[in-house]
Amino acid sequence: MRLSADQRPILLAAATAVALLLMSGGAYRLLAGYLDRPTDSVPMPRGTLPKALPLRIGEWQGKEKPVEEAVVKGADCDDYISRTYSRGAEVVQLWIAYGVRARDLMPHRPEVCYPGNGYTLEDTRSVELLLGGGHKLECRTYQFSRGGLGAGPMTVLNYYIVDGQYSPDVSLLRSKALRGSSGIRYMAQVQVVASGGGGAASGAAAQAVRAFAVDSAGAIRAVMPDVAKTQPPVAAGLDSAGGQAAAQ
Repeated sequence: MRLSADQRPILLAAATAVALLLMSGGAYRLLAGYLDRPTDSVPMPRGTLPKALPLRIGEWQGKEKPVEEAVVKGADCDDYISRTYSRGAEVVQLWIAYGVRARDLMPHRPEVCYPGNGYTLEDTRSVELLLGGGHKLECRTYQFSRGGLGAGPMTVLNYYIVDGQYSPDVSLLRSKALRGSSGIRYMAQVQVVASGGGGAASGAAAQAVRAFAVDSAGAIRAVMPDVAKTQPPVAAGLDSAGGQAAAQ
């Protein structure tokens, strides 16, 4: 059957769409297969992280923030930390989810979970924080808004630790899969949250999450497995004045 001149562009567009779907499906199957491979994973019994991470980090004082068991189960993590930390008038929430089943943990990303719970994503960008010893912490910040009584803007700073390496998103897992590396040993998601907006590059909330991320990076790395075998740990409790943030 011959196609008319009007039909050919439509057929070409459809064929392109199908090809893209097949390519994305293949990439997903590759990543899923990689994450399902047996590894020498490092499981962590529930309650290990809260006992290991100090409540006092530099000038920040923390306290436990209970979460419902249904929320923990939905996070698909083996262990977790849920706390608030304060320094004077600055208050942030810290959430760490640790697990060895990266395929289950990957979908729980801020740009997915927060909108799914009624928040609107207003802005996101990459941020590089300078730590002690010349180390850098690459992460992403998100600005969310939400209407309703008692609701308002919120700033979220998010990064991952994959087998001792920092990653601002799940790109490290994808790159490992494409390189054909063996499966991961563990993955931890770190989120620092503060109420308030003012833009991703400025504002009290943005400054608070960045300051705490710098001050807590060493302490958080220190409670992860095999820190000494991957990258030298950063000293805990660094003065936030010594860390610098540069939005890209």
